Amino acid sequence: MARHFLAQFGGRLPELVMFDLDGTLVDSVPDLTAAVDAMLLEQHCPAAGVDKVRLWVGNGAAMLVRRALADTDGIKESEVAEPLHSASLRRFLHHYGRLSGHYSRLYPGVKAALQLLSEMGVAMALVTNKPGEFVPHLLRDLGIDGYFVDWLGGDSLPQKKPDPAPLRHLLVSRSVDARRSLMVGDSRSDIQAGKAAGVSTLGVTYGYNHGQPIAVEAPDWQADNLEDFFHRVVRERV
Repeated sequence: MARHFLAQFGGRLPELVMFDLDGTLVDSVPDLTAAVDAMLLEQHCPAAGVDKVRLWVGNGAAMLVRRALADTDGIKESEVAEPLHSASLRRFLHHYGRLSGHYSRLYPGVKAALQLLSEMGVAMALVTNKPGEFVPHLLRDLGIDGYFVDWLGGDSLPQKKPDPAPLRHLLVSRSVDARRSLMVGDSRSDIQAGKAAGVSTLGVTYGYNHGQPIAVEAPDWQADNLEDFFHRVVRERV
């Protein structure tokens, strides 16, 4: 595995590693569930609960709210009335603003992996579909804000993952060739964006991905624990 990984980048580590946030670095479903349930309860609807919300995340706040409303009414996502969706999204963002970071936790091995890559001189960036207003304080609360040279939220550009535009934006801004870069994520949006941008992909097996194994998305590599994965790569390099 490690030998093949290094060979992909000419025997070296990637110049830029781009990470997804929710489901990859951070288990944020408890916070998201609390905000979704608060929004639903305001509308006198039953709470969704963590098991459902875990299947809904990955495509941004607007889609999360749309899925929650569709599930409540037993309709298709496309059938959710836009005035209801807009009002519900505002209430969700209000609740998420006050709850974000209360229950979120880093996955095991994440901070050690970031530290290892930093020590090896690898530049790291964050590409998330989470609204940008919630990103900086969450990174600070979790103690990982200092590891990233740049980040993009779901509203930083007109496009979000699985569109490759956010990844291409970072590649251009950092003057890095796509072939020297890696996208790390837990969902089809991450893997599809990486492939479309011409970037190698690493899928984590513990994330959300709408309840499907990350193997279904055919990433170039899979990892059960990011610290273990990158330690093996570094040992092979040495």
